[in-house]
Amino acid sequence: MKFSANLGFLWTDRPLPDAIHAAKAAGFDAVECHFPYDVAVEDVKAALAATGLRMLGLNTRRGDVSAGDNGLCALPGREAEARSAIDEAIAYAIAIDTPNIHVMAGFAEGQQAHRTFVDALKYACANAAPHGITILIEPLNKYDAPGYFLTTTNQALTIIDDVGAPNLKLMFDCYHVQLMEGDLTHRIEALLPSIGHIQFASVPDRGAPDHGEVNYPHIFRVIADLGYAAPLGAEYRPDGNTDDTLAWMSKV
Repeated sequence: MKFSANLGFLWTDRPLPDAIHAAKAAGFDAVECHFPYDVAVEDVKAALAATGLRMLGLNTRRGDVSAGDNGLCALPGREAEARSAIDEAIAYAIAIDTPNIHVMAGFAEGQQAHRTFVDALKYACANAAPHGITILIEPLNKYDAPGYFLTTTNQALTIIDDVGAPNLKLMFDCYHVQLMEGDLTHRIEALLPSIGHIQFASVPDRGAPDHGEVNYPHIFRVIADLGYAAPLGAEYRPDGNTDDTLAWMSKV
């Protein structure tokens, strides 16, 4: 298996360029991040070039976090902010050769929010496509993100169908899906044609994948047997120093 270090959670005690170097030293095959926008593009590019790693994905901005925002793109009345966040993410992704952008929906509900999100995703897909960028949407569980608009893979599939863009895919986070739906093996198999990226963390504590209720060595074998060869995103919260939580990598 190949693995991508999610630097939104791993090595957060270091500047992003230093975290990229740490991921390389630890043996990761790629990296991904959440919100790199306060870091100069040139510094990230230099770290990626020096390590030979690719930044697989980044997120659109959440909005005004101090006011409780967790994404903008399903929020009626905030369409201009959402498009600005999409434009910013596409520009940054182009600059560092990142192939995936996770467009964050935000806290919303109802049909108007659905229509708003679909419209934002059509805009994102149309503007990302000329650059070979895939747009991702990710269901979040109701315990960590109560009120988030997108919560299940079935809802995500409906949105993907309504948008109708070939470069819109599902971010399948095993942690979130296990908490909301379970049955990971069958869900991955059924959804594989719609999946653009896979992430993982232990359940229920979102720690390293060497404990908890999910047998990740089995899940990783299932994914490999299905022919999925892209790096899997390690998006877990380390219990202490990141380097001290990596023993799982030698056991899968």
